[in-house]
Amino acid sequence: MFRYLTAGESHGPALVGILDGIPAGLRLDVPTIDAVLRARQGGYGRGARMKIESDQVEFLAGLRGSVTLGSPLAVMVRNRDFENNRALMDPLTGGGKPLTNPRPGHTDYAGAMKFRHRDLRNVLERASARETAMRVALGAICAQLLAALGMRTTSYVSRIGTVAVDLDEVDPTRVEASDVRCPDPDAERAMIAAIDEAKAAGDTLGGTFTIRVSGVPPGIGSNRQPDTRLDGVLAGALMAMQTVKAVEVGAGADVASARGSKAHDTFAFEGSDVVRGSNRAGGIEGGISNGQDIVLRVSVKPIPTLMKALPSVNLHAGTAAPASIVRSDVCVVPAASIVGEAMVRLALTAPVLEKFGGDSLEETHDNMQRAVAASARLFDAAAP
Repeated sequence: MFRYLTAGESHGPALVGILDGIPAGLRLDVPTIDAVLRARQGGYGRGARMKIESDQVEFLAGLRGSVTLGSPLAVMVRNRDFENNRALMDPLTGGGKPLTNPRPGHTDYAGAMKFRHRDLRNVLERASARETAMRVALGAICAQLLAALGMRTTSYVSRIGTVAVDLDEVDPTRVEASDVRCPDPDAERAMIAAIDEAKAAGDTLGGTFTIRVSGVPPGIGSNRQPDTRLDGVLAGALMAMQTVKAVEVGAGADVASARGSKAHDTFAFEGSDVVRGSNRAGGIEGGISNGQDIVLRVSVKPIPTLMKALPSVNLHAGTAAPASIVRSDVCVVPAASIVGEAMVRLALTAPVLEKFGGDSLEETHDNMQRAVAASARLFDAAAP
């Protein structure tokens, strides 16, 4: 069974993670994992915290000579900013003046009620999106497993604020070169201008990013139980991100206004091959991958910490007060696209390994090849 856990606070000593179920024999490219971590820290509109941290992954268990052993992988990413916050966040001696003013749109108040914390810092430290650095590290490991099986994810930013672009084909190199991870130059300039305008106003911006997964064989996921449907599994993983408010698969919400004749993907023969006229389903039908690219569109809210604080209350004094101002970003949509890819990689790995199994990468690869070959022969007249 594939599973993972993360632990750590935003300004604590480190973030740690456990990744269990990765087959033995996968050679990890650690510099590539570090490069993905750096990409999460980038993007126009990021705050000062990213100038402090320089994230690098450290392996504590499950790896020998850069090759997975089949045992749980224990991973750590240190928080450099801990030294600046040791008096507040030391696991044994930390303390200080409590935070009392909850931020609208954040976990502060709901978390305080749930865990009965009188200091909102005890909520926001774990709720912070800093935790996603570990998810990105674990997702980057899964990316190398999926790539060894022929599956790859890409993403780009399709909206920031009111500036939007919809692209069928994207150049990953152009995405990586863009400060907002948008490959369209005109949209990129407009997005940067929108971020500058929001920053000058002490405000924040949300947006949308699009993820595409290529090389996914048919048969991943299931329609036998609700919790095994692949679209539900992927959407649930993406909704577990701190700022995500909506996930669309394929044509998504656009099908609500379309007639049935324009909402589905028709079949045809191209020689002896069955082909589709479109990919409105986004690569998933009935909760099962159908062999086409999986396409997901994810909407992200504006960060709730504003430099011009929203109205709030002081929970200790029982009075009206502005929301707490904690160092934050103006726009995290480019970084969120990196985190979104990580969540898709983590979520996809479980049903892939459930489908193909294997204690070693070699065994998993062999099982997959046999299954894909059997699917290709399914309607062959000569097949048994």
